[in-house]
Amino acid sequence: MSSVAHSTAAPSSAPYYFVPQPSRHPAMAAFGLFWVILGAGQWINGADWGKWSLTFGLLWLFVVLFQWFSQSIGESEGGQYGRKIDLSFRWSMSWFIFSEVMFFGAFFSALWWARSHSVPMLGSLDNAVLWPDFKAVWPSVAPGVTASPADIIEPFQTMTPFWLPTINTALLLSSGVTLTIAHHALLEDKRKKTIGFMWLTVALGVTFLFVQGYEYFHAYHELNLKLTSGMYGSTFFMLTGFHGFHVFVGMLMLLFITLRLQKGHFSSSKHFGFEGAAWYWHFVDVVWLGLYILVYWM
Repeated sequence: MSSVAHSTAAPSSAPYYFVPQPSRHPAMAAFGLFWVILGAGQWINGADWGKWSLTFGLLWLFVVLFQWFSQSIGESEGGQYGRKIDLSFRWSMSWFIFSEVMFFGAFFSALWWARSHSVPMLGSLDNAVLWPDFKAVWPSVAPGVTASPADIIEPFQTMTPFWLPTINTALLLSSGVTLTIAHHALLEDKRKKTIGFMWLTVALGVTFLFVQGYEYFHAYHELNLKLTSGMYGSTFFMLTGFHGFHVFVGMLMLLFITLRLQKGHFSSSKHFGFEGAAWYWHFVDVVWLGLYILVYWM
């Protein structure tokens, strides 16, 4: 059911609150996640079969999610979702983004704690006897300076904001602009313009991921900056890596929304699927600005 007519059904024609029939999807998704967690845990601990369990679980989960979302889209386009469901979706997406704020807040807090408390503490008079040559400065650029008083970290160089992180900042900020233009075009029922700017937004997201991939290659092979490079390396890759994963997820969300737009889904008055993906993408943009300042500049 991909016609615009179904998408623009009047709220009064939908049930007061849609209650779906009992579904197999939650149990099937849990089954796939079981094999994902089991495989990942075993693979990390040296069991070669773990990677096959992980692959099977991911493929299974992908198929289940595809069927689950397809059913939800059919219900929405069939006029089953009224104002109450729309409100539920908005609250659900709001709480999901809040949980993501707390997720990144934990990593930002770890970075702050290391810089403001752990490093100064290691350089205190109490520890001067154990590590007389230790210098409590951030970030570390040599073994034994901040990350490794015991000289167990290889020398590395830190990542500066020029030029790859700055290019990526421009890409993400531009994608936020193109997404906003697409949203306003949808509100004005200019579908062709909406689709064009959505494809541009997706392209900017993909470009960001390629630039970040090159940045990691540069960090590992030219700067010797790795996940094992002390507190600086671990916080750098955990923050930027998880953000990159969120960019990938957000890009997929925007891609599927764009494909739905091409099928005639959404209208100027009913398009929360579009708005939910847009909220998530703008959240990703804001997190990157925090990363850009705190990780690359400070």
